[in-house]
Amino acid sequence: MSNTKNTEESQDSQESADSRESRDQQAPRKTREQTAPRRRTEKDGDTTDSTTARKKPKPMEVLRQARAQLAELTGMEAESVSSFEQTSEGWVLEVEVLELERVPDTMSLMASYQVELDPDGDLTGYRRVRRYERGRADSRRSSGR
Repeated sequence: MSNTKNTEESQDSQESADSRESRDQQAPRKTREQTAPRRRTEKDGDTTDSTTARKKPKPMEVLRQARAQLAELTGMEAESVSSFEQTSEGWVLEVEVLELERVPDTMSLMASYQVELDPDGDLTGYRRVRRYERGRADSRRSSGR
């Protein structure tokens, strides 16, 4: 009895292997090039592999992306960007953030964060460089402004 059962199981497994093999032969396999993400180029509208050089982001795109990424990481919304510079390593921004809201508003605590991004606009690091009350004049600068 057990020999009959083993024979039936081996036939079933052979049939399922045969059906998988025929299904694999019918469905064409996708090559790596076919499954790689495609990107449109601005120059001619053709599609190219994602391994080619990406289009350099515009400054306003970098600003928006930096503010969004900083807000996501810190949970605080950026109120303004006080400096913005493109460097050989990417981008450096100084972003003003409301850290602690107080009444009256002039007593709220603000902070300046230095935000660093790579050439594509992805955040690579940030740090708080100063903290101040919203209503206070900046005493660090000697230019009198």
